[in-house]
Amino acid sequence: MSGNYVAVQWNRQKRFYDGALVLGVTLYLFLFEVLNKVFFPLVTDEILLMRAFGTAALILLHVILCIGPLCRLHRGLLPLLYNRRHAGVTLFVLALAHAVLVVLTYHVGGDANPFVTILTGGGWAPSMVGVPFQALGFTALVILFLMAATSHDFWLANLTAPVWKALHMLVYVAYGLLVLHVSFGVLQAEVNPIYAGLLAMGGVVVVGLHWRAGRGEVAADRPAAGTVDAEGYVDAGPVADILEGRARVVCLTGERVAIFRYEGKVSAISNVCQHQNGPLGEGKIVYGCVTCPWHGYQYQPESGAAPPPFVERVPTFNVRVRGGRVWVHPRPNPPGTVVEPARWPEGGKP
Repeated sequence: MSGNYVAVQWNRQKRFYDGALVLGVTLYLFLFEVLNKVFFPLVTDEILLMRAFGTAALILLHVILCIGPLCRLHRGLLPLLYNRRHAGVTLFVLALAHAVLVVLTYHVGGDANPFVTILTGGGWAPSMVGVPFQALGFTALVILFLMAATSHDFWLANLTAPVWKALHMLVYVAYGLLVLHVSFGVLQAEVNPIYAGLLAMGGVVVVGLHWRAGRGEVAADRPAAGTVDAEGYVDAGPVADILEGRARVVCLTGERVAIFRYEGKVSAISNVCQHQNGPLGEGKIVYGCVTCPWHGYQYQPESGAAPPPFVERVPTFNVRVRGGRVWVHPRPNPPGTVVEPARWPEGGKP
């Protein structure tokens, strides 16, 4: 993190993941060209390039959509999440290359405006069922462009987190449009069912992973079943069960609360990072700050405020320790409110 927006410093990890991404895409494009030249020698170079970029974009989109739920199911895959934006920009570049080749091959040279023929299904023959599948692909490309253009944290800060998140959730709309684009386009001319089967399998994998990860999230949203005292504090379990520098996440009145134990103190803040709604309770205390496991955003556990010069803030919760157990009041304090930490062991020095 830094105090202002500067060029990204490519550390060793980022170089590794970016290099692997570029190498993987390049290798796929090369193998696609070579194998298709061997098995389909009559297909022109333009068509092969068009299909190579199009299929590479579609495969990469499946990978990107699977990263989120996979990280929820296995924390060891979190490094993929750190670099997902780079994959998204690469996806747009591949899709754009495919679209440019389509326009140059099928829509340039005629009397009509190329964009008109794309939206009306002219130029390149429309699908057998009459659906203007090119318009579906063009709409998906626009969405991918908006996401790639706003991928930097500058836009996240200026659009605000809710708007930025809503914009980037349109990736699922783009995915649906591209599935329809392929289904009503190239698959209409394919007699081999393997291509339709691969597309269907990709959809099953994406939906299945999201369903599996979502099932775990639903379980985490079940309200805490602890005892409630006369002041409304909820028993959140033994302090000793919380690892040093880590948190336990409980759901209180519909909101997840992260209870951190650190340096003989116990504090509770909202579990939702203001950056991209990351799970703060799955992070840890680093240099005295709660550090989000997704992208490293930090918050002071006593106040829920990011250390200066950052301005992000999350709600805090009043906490007590009695009889070796944590008691949390379910009513959140305004974001950034300083709350005196509870002491552990009880009676410890402030």
